[in-house]
Amino acid sequence: MHIAILTFEGFNELDSLIALGILNRIKTPGWRVSIASPATQVRSMNGLLLESQISLQEANAADAVIIGSGMRTREVVENAALMAQLRLDPARQILGAQCSGTLVLAKLGLLGSVPACTDLTTKPWVQAAGIEVLNQPFFAKDNVATAGGCLASQYLSAWVIARLAGTEAAESAIHYVAPVGEKEDYIQRTMRNITPYL
Repeated sequence: MHIAILTFEGFNELDSLIALGILNRIKTPGWRVSIASPATQVRSMNGLLLESQISLQEANAADAVIIGSGMRTREVVENAALMAQLRLDPARQILGAQCSGTLVLAKLGLLGSVPACTDLTTKPWVQAAGIEVLNQPFFAKDNVATAGGCLASQYLSAWVIARLAGTEAAESAIHYVAPVGEKEDYIQRTMRNITPYL
């Protein structure tokens, strides 16, 4: 299984890197998680320079794709040449978006009439794209999921793992990253948020 995390210039480190860390807790043969960017390097909203592992074209062939957020997402969706490179298909891929990444899914026409989650800053832009925004951290329908709030990336990651490797694997990944003394609470909260959508 190959999971690509779309990461654009001005990306939010919490969205892309928390997902990268949690998704890489799965250590089965053939499981691969990659940062995908339109350039060989992208700089985060806080100045972190990150090297891309794969191109957007390679991400189009991944089994699952998560679209991270960032402070320049509106520039991304207004860049026709860049958006044309994204050939995502929920019929053959599991798709997820974090915060302003939801705007990318909306502009690609992949949300349709399905409501979505996003962060409070992005909410009016997603609504302007004709999507109902829910006041909750996670929502999924079929192969498309959205999450709102940086730390909701744990829900998005756990949902992807549960879909591709089962709920036990998702619980194990969350157990690993959860704070000591709070592991069961984190697992229960995560599974409470994603189980209705599995």
